[in-house]
Amino acid sequence: MRIIQHLIFWSTVSLFLVITFGQANGDFIEAFYFVTFLLPVALATSYFFNYFLVPSYLLTRRYVLFGLYFAYTLIFSIYLEMIVLTIALIVLANYTYANLNPYSTNLFLLTSTLYFIVFLNAFILLIRRYQRNEHLLAKMEHTKKKNEREQIIVRVDRKNRALALDEILYIESLADYVKIHTTGEVVITKEKISELHDQLPERFIRTHRSFLVNQLQISEFGKEELLIGEVKIPISRTYRKAVSDRLRVTT
Repeated sequence: MRIIQHLIFWSTVSLFLVITFGQANGDFIEAFYFVTFLLPVALATSYFFNYFLVPSYLLTRRYVLFGLYFAYTLIFSIYLEMIVLTIALIVLANYTYANLNPYSTNLFLLTSTLYFIVFLNAFILLIRRYQRNEHLLAKMEHTKKKNEREQIIVRVDRKNRALALDEILYIESLADYVKIHTTGEVVITKEKISELHDQLPERFIRTHRSFLVNQLQISEFGKEELLIGEVKIPISRTYRKAVSDRLRVTT
């Protein structure tokens, strides 16, 4: 998915540059070739700035080194632009400077355009980082609330019923209903086991597509099954590694 997003971004940038440079002298074919020469410089500068300089120095608050390396990047990118101009002079203008696109001979305009693209990419990445952080914080807050919860509300016989989490031994999913096995009784509800799992704290572990167990109630466990009291709960191959990792860390 990220590759597609990058392709869309750079295709849009390339189209914008071809149209902009082509309007300067009406020769869009020449503009296309010039943009083809310039694009690798824009790509290299943008990825170096956004994926190395920013995370390695700016985000880690090493501002002096960031400023120093950014200056080096600016100088080197201008040098690369001059190489592009030389190639364009040879290939596109047949060694005649006057035949070059007027925009392409303006080094200040080229540099400004290049770093507009770099900073535009940086802005997009900043928005994505912010969205990822917001999603992570929301997920952590949701997990925290689940772990602090002392009871769960389930629908039983068209009524809401509160069940203490400490009293739940395990949950068993059958054909079209779910059995919640507690220390005192078995509660039957039409809710799905996956929906209950989303509401329960992390100590409730999915061991099988049909079983969800309270980790605090496990007395023994092996590779293929675990015990809650006298009841054997299967551990399917799908959940085996996750169950093993969770139980070995907490035991």
